[in-house]
Amino acid sequence: MALLIHILSCLFGMGSWVAINGMWVELPLIVPEIPEGWYLPSYLTVLIQVANVGPLCVTLMHRYRPQMLNELAAIYTIIGIGILASFLLAFFWKETLSVAGSVHSVALLVLTFFLSIVDCTSSVTFLPFMMRLKPQYLTTYFVGEGLSGLVPGTAAIIQGVGMVQCVNQTERVNGSTENSTTSQLQAWYQPANFSTQVFFFFLSLMMVVCLVAFLLLNYLPLVQQEHKSAKCYETDITNARELKARNIRKPEHKPMISQAEDGKPTKQTRFGTGRYSWSQVLFIFVVLAWANALTNAVLPSVQSYSCLPYGNNAYHLSAIFAALANPLACFISMWMPNRSFVLLGILTLAGTTIGSYIMAMAVLSPCPVLIHGNTGTTLIVISWLLFVLFLSYVKVMIGIILRDEGHSALVWCGAVVQLGSMLGALTMFPLVSVYRIFQSGDPCNTQCPI
Repeated sequence: MALLIHILSCLFGMGSWVAINGMWVELPLIVPEIPEGWYLPSYLTVLIQVANVGPLCVTLMHRYRPQMLNELAAIYTIIGIGILASFLLAFFWKETLSVAGSVHSVALLVLTFFLSIVDCTSSVTFLPFMMRLKPQYLTTYFVGEGLSGLVPGTAAIIQGVGMVQCVNQTERVNGSTENSTTSQLQAWYQPANFSTQVFFFFLSLMMVVCLVAFLLLNYLPLVQQEHKSAKCYETDITNARELKARNIRKPEHKPMISQAEDGKPTKQTRFGTGRYSWSQVLFIFVVLAWANALTNAVLPSVQSYSCLPYGNNAYHLSAIFAALANPLACFISMWMPNRSFVLLGILTLAGTTIGSYIMAMAVLSPCPVLIHGNTGTTLIVISWLLFVLFLSYVKVMIGIILRDEGHSALVWCGAVVQLGSMLGALTMFPLVSVYRIFQSGDPCNTQCPI
């Protein structure tokens, strides 16, 4: 039964971001068919940030009108919207309308906005629902959340998205004699193995799987027993903490002082169980926002710039290993959990340092360091793997810490995740799309000096 619940939790978590992640990996096939062209990623960035109105409304209702918030109904609603929107995309993603004198893919943008609301709102609805189960299933949920990027990415690789073959193109030189020609390698994108319509049907099916997993987690009799066990577990934890607090508290001398795990006195807070001081709570949420800003917005927006100068293989390997690193970090956290703030700080610093190297290579594109030879390719691929691995482990462990702080803590966890991602995206959008400080590398030709 435990294995079944782990599988269902994983499938439920997979539906959290599978739709938007699927949109990103399908861009190379969508862009040539729509009037927005490669400006579409900029539109997507704006739409995703506007869609944060969903988690904002849920968070405000949880804070000020909790009696009006029906968590189960909210989850049913957003999953239903995800299924319908991805299904309609299969039929209308190429349809265009004239708006203010110019042609736009209105259907694609509107339906993508609804998918963005679904995925953004999942952060503040799916996570609190997992409070109904025992803590170990939350880690499995994070594994599924990591797979929400790996699964559509794998499907896109099978589809053949972005597969480039360098072909030798010979052209006649203008104004020269008949026999004067020039030859250079040009990127030729191979045709896909199946259509974009089929891919959107696949995304809709993934959302259906998420719905089925949610129904079973909510109503399957065997899982209902786990719900009761989880309630007993929470009660035991609460009682144990209250008993410990009574044993160590000295109200006549220090009414606002309690003992932390290391035996040192810390000021109690009203956040969660009051286990952590305000400075520790601030550290948790700052690290959480920073890690999500880097992994969800800042570095993904420059991945192509950091990798393509080293060749198309470097780009695909980096994308694959980055997608694998997320669920790998979740598995590591299952077998080697460590809640030490010192360790989390060290891993955050290490991930930030590696991310700085990746950002530097993107800024130096199309001529980053070590572009000639295999050393640069190896470094950029390993950098992406370690960057995602370290910060994903930090995010999972913070999620587990906040899970023990109660339902409200997980709601705030989801809100801070979206806040960090939004700030990261709003920071990178003008740099990438307005000021265009990054330049793409050619996967087939390198004009950089040795």
